[in-house]
Amino acid sequence: MPTLDWLNRASAFNTAARVPYRLLEQVSRHTPTAAASDPAPLPLWGEGGGEGLPPAPIHDNLLIQGDNLEALKALLPFYRGQVKCIFIDPPYNTKSAFEHYDDNLEHAQWLSMMLPRLQLLRELLRDDGSIWVTIDDNEGHYLKVLMDEVFGRGNFVANVVWEKSDSPKMDSQLFSTRHDHLLAFAKQIDKFELKRIKDVVQEHYNRTDEQGRRYYTKPLRAMGSGEDTREARPSLYFALTAPDGSKIFPVKPDGVDGRWRWSQAKVKEDADRIDWVKAKAGWAPYYRIYADTSDGRPAETIWIHAEVGSNRTSKAEVKALLADDVIFTTPKPEALIQRILHIATNENDLILDSFLGSGTTAAVAHKMRRHWIGIEMGEHAATHCLPRLQKVIDGEQGGISKAVNWAGGGGFRFMQLGALVFDEHGRINPAVRFATLAAFIWQQETGAAFDPLEAKPGTPYLGTHYEFNSCSRTSLLGEKHISLIKTPQFACYLLFNGILKDKRPASGNVLTQAVLDALLALHATTPEPTAPLLVYGEACRLGAERLKQAKVTFRHIPYDVRAQ
Repeated sequence: MPTLDWLNRASAFNTAARVPYRLLEQVSRHTPTAAASDPAPLPLWGEGGGEGLPPAPIHDNLLIQGDNLEALKALLPFYRGQVKCIFIDPPYNTKSAFEHYDDNLEHAQWLSMMLPRLQLLRELLRDDGSIWVTIDDNEGHYLKVLMDEVFGRGNFVANVVWEKSDSPKMDSQLFSTRHDHLLAFAKQIDKFELKRIKDVVQEHYNRTDEQGRRYYTKPLRAMGSGEDTREARPSLYFALTAPDGSKIFPVKPDGVDGRWRWSQAKVKEDADRIDWVKAKAGWAPYYRIYADTSDGRPAETIWIHAEVGSNRTSKAEVKALLADDVIFTTPKPEALIQRILHIATNENDLILDSFLGSGTTAAVAHKMRRHWIGIEMGEHAATHCLPRLQKVIDGEQGGISKAVNWAGGGGFRFMQLGALVFDEHGRINPAVRFATLAAFIWQQETGAAFDPLEAKPGTPYLGTHYEFNSCSRTSLLGEKHISLIKTPQFACYLLFNGILKDKRPASGNVLTQAVLDALLALHATTPEPTAPLLVYGEACRLGAERLKQAKVTFRHIPYDVRAQ
């Protein structure tokens, strides 16, 4: 497959791996009834201290302030493979200066900036998830090739053209640009599904038939086209019978013979769709156009501003919410994000935006009852995004609120990037709690996000890792069935921060015979008591033969914990 080449390309491909892990620290928690609470910073998964796993749900709504590359890396141990949909609106590299962004990066720098972020975003996606990226023609075609390389050319879904402007720019010297690109990729195209668009019944469907179906009518006589005459379509000139028995021909107001829109065969077939209206000039037939009550229509690759909003729409939405602040020049309308989330996600799915900007993605996700994570590096994460999202949970009625019957509710946590989890020598930060290190170790060993619900709170048991394989079998009737085989690989245990309640530093985190006996007793209560044990601890006092006999693999903290 052809690839892009640019200065520092090789280094850019390794940037994500070199990014250090940082703690996520809670600044405040926000609910509809309180602007902020719990002001003391707390590690996201460290609230349980040395006592085990915290009760915090894995899908809290999070507003994170900090560099998005470091924030994405910090999320990996907890959210790898958990995000259903990613929407990002990155800097367009338009060679112009924005107040809140440096959007004037040189082309190679822009590609080097985007690549590691796309790599980490892909790791966060679910196998059935998708990513949607807005871009214009400055970098759009390069971005498509770059995303082909990161996500796989076969996982390309579509290039949606969004009509961002509702009027031409009269001062344009060449073309008046009215569109942006919206590139959509799936994590795995064979597992990705796109829902149909359920159209809202518009107000002009102002009549209701006997079955309660809404419709409006249009004249059956052809009007306003160059072929609305009898000479142009002679087969469509014939008489219809009015309710009083009179014969009505398609005659235009100036007396010239016209034509009907329908053929005689269609008139006969759809006679129940014809309404007769009595006016001063006599009877006139109209035909009914019903509102679509089917499962909807497939998404198309051109989205017009009348359906999903324009730049003018989005600026008005942000201005109404943040009237006294500097207005963002390139926010996206709420209806645009609503369209994406409607066709690509369901309620309670997790949505991520790592270029949150003014907070639109998080606001729309919240109103549509999705979980969300938003990342923004500048001060306006606190000065713009936070107050906007506070208004959302308080029930603000801008944007799509009325369309989705939003009345407020829910909450979110405001987070900031904290200290490094590992120092330059690989040593673990003393502020790291048990559950935080557990997440890093689980991700390292399984390549998946750590799920506290699979562990045993207050114990060293983190969970059992399985390998899934499918096999085909044929029944006696010749029918083929696919079965999923679930094979346990190992059970993971972590001796850290005195999890066994032993306060002696040389014992609770060290694998001794007494500790092994306790682990084996615990292991007998797990779902797979015959699975091998993978034990992390600060030291081991047992010989290789005893470990082999107990089916234990021991790994040292911090030496066997990868810092990147």
